[in-house]
Amino acid sequence: MKTSDFDYYLPEELIAQTPVEPRDSSRLLVYNRSEDKVYHKRFYDIKEFLKPGDLLVRNNTRVLPARMFGYTKNGGKVEILLLKRFNLTEWEVLVKPGKKAKPGAELVLSEELSLTVLETIEEAGSRRVKFNFEGVFEDIISRIGEMPLPPYITAKLQNKERYQTVYAKVDGSAAAPTAGLHFTDNLLSEIKEMGVEIADVLLHVGLGTFRPVKSDDILEHHMHSEYYEIDEVAAEKINRAKREGRRVIAVGTTSVRTLESAADENGFVKPVKANTEIFIYPPYKFKCVDALITNFHLPKSTLIMLVSSLASREKVLELYETAVKERYRFFSFGDSMFIE
Repeated sequence: MKTSDFDYYLPEELIAQTPVEPRDSSRLLVYNRSEDKVYHKRFYDIKEFLKPGDLLVRNNTRVLPARMFGYTKNGGKVEILLLKRFNLTEWEVLVKPGKKAKPGAELVLSEELSLTVLETIEEAGSRRVKFNFEGVFEDIISRIGEMPLPPYITAKLQNKERYQTVYAKVDGSAAAPTAGLHFTDNLLSEIKEMGVEIADVLLHVGLGTFRPVKSDDILEHHMHSEYYEIDEVAAEKINRAKREGRRVIAVGTTSVRTLESAADENGFVKPVKANTEIFIYPPYKFKCVDALITNFHLPKSTLIMLVSSLASREKVLELYETAVKERYRFFSFGDSMFIE
């Protein structure tokens, strides 16, 4: 299958630059697969399509203010982007310009924080670095770091929390699990009161999310590794739902990747802490996930390939064409889709 098979036309003005307020007033395109029907709603209307007994699985990762600026010993300016943590002091990072980040180079980010480049990670074009600091690393970057908004968002984010889900809990992502941005605390309370269960899993989103598929043949694309966890409480909820034949609804592609990475052939999961490089594309037989809440994704991306595995590629491209025609807003701060 070719990468170009997942291309579609998107007018630039439909790329959302700012989030809507309130969160749950974004638009919602619902596709019912069994009836082959499309509904145009607002996100707060999702209650109409949820049933008592459904299990919503959401990713409670929290985005780090991972973009920082600094300088070399010679005064040259650099930009650092945190990608993945290895241990207390060592990270994988992107450095721009990369020529200033040869092994052994020292970069100063603030009076509190500097780093030493340890090695180049050739395949990713990134660097393994060791941070030098005193105190709590997360506190320091919360003071000096900026939210790492995707490159297609050029507007300045006024409120850092608007690029976090209301249930974000565990620091570690370089990007938000954007399908969850539409939920408010009130909407989640109303959904629970309906008898819908909620389980939290964790996947720290890396920048591989935004990297284009460069190979013509999708089979030649290699996914970047991302850390994920399912604890005992979540595993028990997921397994009980599968045993009882209730729907497991993933909130976002990161929740899908977590569930499908952990699931056995019958869709059951065990508590796990691991890394995943799972790449989901058609045809794929889902083991655990029954339905998906998701945003509208970039052309030729691994995310639109994943969504095309739940409905057919042809149907997903048809739905995207409809969304363009109906002037839905696309990508991270855009509108939402529910495939049930």
